Amino acid sequence: MMKHRARGEDALPSLAALRRRGAPIVMITAYDYPAGRIAEQAGADVVLVGDSAAMTVLGYSSTREVSVDELLVLTRAVRRAVRNIPVVGDLPFGSYEGSDELAVASARRFVDEAGCDAVKLEGAGDMVARVRAIIDAGIPVVGHVGLLPQSVTSPDGYRARGREVDQALAIIADASALEVAGCAAVVVEAVPSEIGTLIAERLTVPVIGIGAGAATDGQVLVYHDLLGYGEGRAAKFVRRYADAHEEFVGAVRRWGADVRNRSFPAVEEGYRIDSAVLDAVKRKL
Repeated sequence: MMKHRARGEDALPSLAALRRRGAPIVMITAYDYPAGRIAEQAGADVVLVGDSAAMTVLGYSSTREVSVDELLVLTRAVRRAVRNIPVVGDLPFGSYEGSDELAVASARRFVDEAGCDAVKLEGAGDMVARVRAIIDAGIPVVGHVGLLPQSVTSPDGYRARGREVDQALAIIADASALEVAGCAAVVVEAVPSEIGTLIAERLTVPVIGIGAGAATDGQVLVYHDLLGYGEGRAAKFVRRYADAHEEFVGAVRRWGADVRNRSFPAVEEGYRIDSAVLDAVKRKL
């Protein structure tokens, strides 16, 4: 099948260059200044300020509850940290679906107020018009197909997509439609590896997988998931590289014990005052 040549192919040039060289793209989420610094220092190629912050940072039960204003606060913090690689801002649920005008206005806020290099939104179909409108306004867009977390309304909705013929074909068609619309890249989430491969073979823009197999042009994971920074069951596609939650709990527990047994702070962890000054203070008291 002939591959489409899309307007968005070089909208994020560093990612397009990596794809042309066959170098896997490393995308990671970040939601604050320290995470942004860690992502860049660790050599990530692109940072996504994902709406997953709703659950990982803000304690909501789903991504559908976070607002534009809340995500902008987090995105500005990440942008202050990340200086040399692209930052992509996730448009939250309700900020783009209603009209082209709403989608463009929301996207402009992420670019103008938070310094994003691109925005991401979920779905194709009716959302293709939103993608075109945002791109026509001069803002690069990253698409998202497969499992669409903003469409999930119950815990059992976080299931892989594309296991049936019609659904698999629809996801492949959605990815192609987003490329034709001008997306700079497409995220593919929670589909069979073989479907991820078919999508990567058909698109000329970078295809970044999350639970979509190893044949995509890159991978993205949630910062908190790969660090084990948080609680709850991890998705099948998560590989944990640390156990930060238990490490942090243990550190705070050890500090609390030192406070209670009065071994913290030690003498060397306090400030000193000249004895003559102290005597003068006491006299005046």
